[in-house]
Amino acid sequence: MNPTPLWFLNTAVTVRVSESDGHDGVSILEHRVPYGDSPPLHIHHTEDEIFQILEGEFRFVIHDQEHRIGPGEIRLAPKGVPHTYRAESPEGGHFLTVTVHGDFERFVCALARPASGPGLPEPTGAPSPEAIQALAETASQYGIEFVGPPLTEIS
Repeated sequence: MNPTPLWFLNTAVTVRVSESDGHDGVSILEHRVPYGDSPPLHIHHTEDEIFQILEGEFRFVIHDQEHRIGPGEIRLAPKGVPHTYRAESPEGGHFLTVTVHGDFERFVCALARPASGPGLPEPTGAPSPEAIQALAETASQYGIEFVGPPLTEIS
């Protein structure tokens, strides 16, 4: 079976292993993101999040520590710890996230739409304050709390 790609905000996500596929609730999501993509600084209250970089260069902030990582590198964002990333490569980035319990997977699926073509969706620009509020409310239903802004370009 070939998983259906989803468009989640300005990214493309494919659920490679669903939390419902096995007995331990492991979920693996494949992400393709554009240059500059950065979610708000956030906390997962119910699950650790593991990132494995496949392509591109990323800047991560995990519990006030900044890391620059690239292909083959892995970072753990423990449950309860504020974290975010920013895709720093002009061509964007490609990575996997691994979680358990399914909250992050369900959050992505709640907001995503089926991809209508290959690649990334058309960029939508900066979200409105109302869209940010709606995103935060949906995130909270899945144990995710926004605690700060996305990362910006280093000047």
